[in-house]
Amino acid sequence: MLFEPPRSLETAVFARLPEELKTAGPGNDWVAGQPLGTPGGSLLEGPSFDRDGNLWCVDCPNGRIFKVTRDGRFHQVAEYDGWPNGLKIHRDGRFFVADYKNGIMLLDPVNGRIEPYLVRHDSERFMAVNDLFFGANGDLYFTDQGMTGLHDPRGRVFRLRPDGRLDLLLDNVPSPNGLVLNRDENALYVAVTRGNCVWHVPFMAHGGVGKVGVFVQLSGAGGPDGLALDQDGGLIVAHVRLGSVWAFDRFGEPRYRIRSCAARATTNVAFGWPDRDTLYITESESGTILTAKLDVPGKLMYSHM
Repeated sequence: MLFEPPRSLETAVFARLPEELKTAGPGNDWVAGQPLGTPGGSLLEGPSFDRDGNLWCVDCPNGRIFKVTRDGRFHQVAEYDGWPNGLKIHRDGRFFVADYKNGIMLLDPVNGRIEPYLVRHDSERFMAVNDLFFGANGDLYFTDQGMTGLHDPRGRVFRLRPDGRLDLLLDNVPSPNGLVLNRDENALYVAVTRGNCVWHVPFMAHGGVGKVGVFVQLSGAGGPDGLALDQDGGLIVAHVRLGSVWAFDRFGEPRYRIRSCAARATTNVAFGWPDRDTLYITESESGTILTAKLDVPGKLMYSHM
């Protein structure tokens, strides 16, 4: 079914990664392992705000984690042997990192020390974790993407309980990426990048999932990457390689198309400072962080302090 064209919103540049930090060339192991045409230099991802209004983000191929202060300046907090792809701040103050190379990691935001938190499932290493999200009860959801796609739909979605139980929720996803719980936390949205869609994953009374379906189907190059939720339960979708972020209401009808004023690798999104209606977007091809104003504020995620 087709809808009326969504309202178009423009973006502005909030911060630019300094050129001297875009060091990932063709010899970089992460760059060499990606499909041809993947932007090099750097790849900004995982935007999350702390209680002081600082924006934290990661640079996957270079193994770096940054704090971006309110004046738009990048401050490198960590550089290590890893490929950080997602970052969330737990309400208890811990910084969790989805590391494409190593697994789920913990970051000390003061001294930059990185240590493993969860690196295996049933004694086997993960393929390559991508993004993560916390529920109100402390459940940690994360995607294990690897190099999966329509040619090899074995991507996985996990749930780690506070008591340490690790549940495999899905194992048939062609490139699972960003994820977020719905407003009632009785279903999960999962960005399926190579399927160019977002899945709706409802929970059953026994804790498993059932009747998984497509919430929105997109088109064009790339596919959905990072996700966020607005206060009304609407879904915000970063569409990588289309240079856009889509805002859907909770029924899946498009409300806005937010267009990048930089390049086209719009990888992830987060609502934050100075108010909850400012959306921050990581655009990785140019190494910039963009902003846009929405008339629906962002939901105060439990993973934010």
